[in-house]
Amino acid sequence: MGEAGPPVVNVNGPRYGALLTPDRRLIGFNNIELITDRDLEINLSEIAQVKREWADRAMVVSLMVPCVEASWKAILARVQDTGADGIELNFGCPHGMSERGMGAAVGQVPEYIQMVTAWCKHYSKLPVIVKLTPNITDIRQPARAAKNGGADAVSLINTINSIMGVDPATLTMSPAVGNKGSHGGYCGPAVKPIALNMVAEIARDPLTAGLPISGIGGIGTWRDALDYIALGSGTVQVCTAAMVYGFKIVQEMKDGLSNYMDDMGFKSVSEIVGRAVPTVSDWRYLNFNHVSKAVINQDACIGCGRCHIACEDTSHQAITSLVDGARKFEVIEAECVGCNLCVAVCPVPECITMRTVEIGDIDLRTNKKVQAGHADWTTHPNNPMRVVETV
Repeated sequence: MGEAGPPVVNVNGPRYGALLTPDRRLIGFNNIELITDRDLEINLSEIAQVKREWADRAMVVSLMVPCVEASWKAILARVQDTGADGIELNFGCPHGMSERGMGAAVGQVPEYIQMVTAWCKHYSKLPVIVKLTPNITDIRQPARAAKNGGADAVSLINTINSIMGVDPATLTMSPAVGNKGSHGGYCGPAVKPIALNMVAEIARDPLTAGLPISGIGGIGTWRDALDYIALGSGTVQVCTAAMVYGFKIVQEMKDGLSNYMDDMGFKSVSEIVGRAVPTVSDWRYLNFNHVSKAVINQDACIGCGRCHIACEDTSHQAITSLVDGARKFEVIEAECVGCNLCVAVCPVPECITMRTVEIGDIDLRTNKKVQAGHADWTTHPNNPMRVVETV
């Protein structure tokens, strides 16, 4: 919502673009839609009405106004009068509104984030959630700024800058309004890995320790929600999946997560929050003595050869192609580095798995026994761009 500056006017043309699989399943979603173009009075009235009729439900109001203290002060008082339970500061939209000094234009400058967050904490009694943009190099910096400004939580990620493609018939970007288009915000299943990394970065940053996180990005199933929760999100938000499948998908997610918790013996979601964070590490701290090898289940193999082609053409030539009455593919353990590429390209679930070579086993690539220990890579004291190995 907003109440200052030029009026919000959306285009009367394609606002959405989609990246689809050949069978038309949605992978990614792009939009050039701005914030609401409805009258502020209507929004405030409806927020108050919903809160009256559903008093037991939390109502969080998303706000985006110009980076002017008087503008924030004015709208905060009016939102608080609706009975809303909290506000979310939209510092993430990468298109349209950022050209007016809002959205990502604020979210990309930590000093602005801290300043506006502090205004909101000063002029409102409501909890403040700061919604972060992913269009930034180090997500920890805006999260730290939000915390320094007094934020009660952060939410992430907002959409990623994107262009969906080009119309081959006209060689204009697509989708377009008339004969021109604009970069938009990318969301949906494709952004989930990017969002998970950013959530985990904040969750394990000592300078944002204890800052609650609301996870956003490509959440469409209970498994997606679980990933976010285990990596530090206390809550999750859903938009694209609801646009594609309707609101009932939320109930399916709740049921799936509830069943999982029953199976695992968890009594509450809080027991899962952040459980996976200690397993996220910088690359230099990984165990360089760990050894894995690919194993092909010949009973499940359909003989498509994708594992062989991928390994032969782009990896370590560690899968043989044998023709002995029938196509057969086998792993050459002496050449296998355990990269997991064959697992990723195999169309049959669980057909190819990774076997951990235990301590004392022979690593056929080196003809040596696997040793216990841990390789730790640290910065060379005389050259920060060089690393040295210590075991």
